[in-house]
Amino acid sequence: MQAVVQKKFGTPSDALTLAQIDRPEIKDEQVLVRVAAASIHIGDVFMISGVPYAMRPVFMATKAKNGVPGTDVAGTVEAVGRGITTLAPGDEVFGWCKSAFAEYVATTADTLAPKPPNLTFEQASALGVSAFTALQALRDRGHLRAGQKVLINGASGGVGTFAVQIAKSLGADVTGVCSTRNIDLVQSIGADHVIDYTEEDFTLAGGRYDLILDNVGNHSLSDTRRALTPSGTLLPNGSPVGGWFGGLGSVVKSMAVSLVVKQQGRGFLSMPNAKDLATLADMAADGTIMPVIDRVYPLTEAVEAVAHVAE
Repeated sequence: MQAVVQKKFGTPSDALTLAQIDRPEIKDEQVLVRVAAASIHIGDVFMISGVPYAMRPVFMATKAKNGVPGTDVAGTVEAVGRGITTLAPGDEVFGWCKSAFAEYVATTADTLAPKPPNLTFEQASALGVSAFTALQALRDRGHLRAGQKVLINGASGGVGTFAVQIAKSLGADVTGVCSTRNIDLVQSIGADHVIDYTEEDFTLAGGRYDLILDNVGNHSLSDTRRALTPSGTLLPNGSPVGGWFGGLGSVVKSMAVSLVVKQQGRGFLSMPNAKDLATLADMAADGTIMPVIDRVYPLTEAVEAVAHVAE
């Protein structure tokens, strides 16, 4: 089968090649999925580039044994192991796995859910890490409630587009921060207010929010907290990444500050799980959330697709 193979860390053009590899063989507890679509999130770029450098031991330990990157997937069940009773060949599914950038993947049944019938495979494949992150940040970490005001910095990105929609579904008043060219997009997915960061700095605009989900990290923690209500919470979920430590410094700083500053939430790591996968499937099926697709590439152009996300 065809697959994208990573032999080393580096830029997409240096680190990735399209190759023929063996189709995976499934164990009793596994499912073989014929991949219809796989989506790319920023974590894939980090794994491929090996940046920040301090994370390379973790990247090495968690990468797929066959060297094929990719996490978010959608497709059709091709075969099931003897221990699988919840899925059958022909079922259309989506979820997470290792080695998604290939024609076939083997994964366990608990990482998959039935594809919502109103979504294309491309849309379903995008209901992955970014959607998990938005859901868990707002619901579990931010404890967002109806009537509260939330600001999503980076509202047009992978996490941001889901965060805007999920925040609206929770009954919040939502402000999205994005560039000029994405204003219409952010409004179309439900934002009540949009701030164009090329024209206005939200930390100086005078607005006060009960929760800020910062997917960008382009301001200091103290400057960002200035836009909070006295009882508000800042959830950091992004910062410039590069060099040895990149955004890790901000994560450590937010953890330390959170011990003495009530408004400062800690950096967090989202964890895919079957319960939340089912929740996302239900939200997509009833139209509460809808993935925003930027571009679609064939597998033969996967290197270019990763490079696009990296930019």
